Amino acid sequence: MFNFIKYKIFHKPLTLHKAHDFCASKNPKMTVVFIHGIASDASSFNKAINYLESTNSMKDVRFVSFDLLGAGKSYRSGKLNYDYDDQIKALENSIKKLKSRTPLVLVGHSMGTLIATRYASSHKKAVKQLILVSPPVYMEEDVKNPMFKTALDAFRKIVAKKNSKILKDKAFKNEMDLIVSNPKNYKVLAKITTPTTLIYGDADQIIASFNIPRIIKENPKYICQIKTVGGHSVSRDKYVKILDELEELYREII
Repeated sequence: MFNFIKYKIFHKPLTLHKAHDFCASKNPKMTVVFIHGIASDASSFNKAINYLESTNSMKDVRFVSFDLLGAGKSYRSGKLNYDYDDQIKALENSIKKLKSRTPLVLVGHSMGTLIATRYASSHKKAVKQLILVSPPVYMEEDVKNPMFKTALDAFRKIVAKKNSKILKDKAFKNEMDLIVSNPKNYKVLAKITTPTTLIYGDADQIIASFNIPRIIKENPKYICQIKTVGGHSVSRDKYVKILDELEELYREII
């Protein structure tokens, strides 16, 4: 009996902590799931979600945000790899638990854009649209370039100023190595068949924005871009554009 209970405890489906779930209407017509970036949590979307939910055009939209594994109030363990397999499996199980029957939109920020893209590429019928905010679209040669390592080291220093302990955190280290620096990221996005909008600031020095025109040229049917005047964060210049995209999609749905 004990072994059975122990098995059930340690073999529960991997899920994410749901930080936010709200719709002003009892009958939502669209579900939007937010996926945050590295060294962050679901709260990075709070201002954006508050803005969207205060807009009358979005009253029939369900907004959901999750903490990724190892972030916020989500599960963390030394047994996890914090790689694509772990994060996407947890995201898949968490989306299933929403029991939503409406069209699904994924909004990712930074590393969250990479996870959202991988999810959409393996769940082609499930995701109606991708909105990728500040997507770090590095090519394989970028990852091999010594300047790329220098740039990542600079990013680590910025993160360490906010939390000096995070550089030793397994989740952060593995996400940097296995997700952010994964040389396949560019190719996965270049082959995406889900309608995708890339939103990024002209002052963003993290994402290698010079690759965005190249990736759109490779996949103009499914990818478009919106450039703003902001930096890397989910600031007002970004979520105003997110609203524009959601309103356009909502009009198509209804």
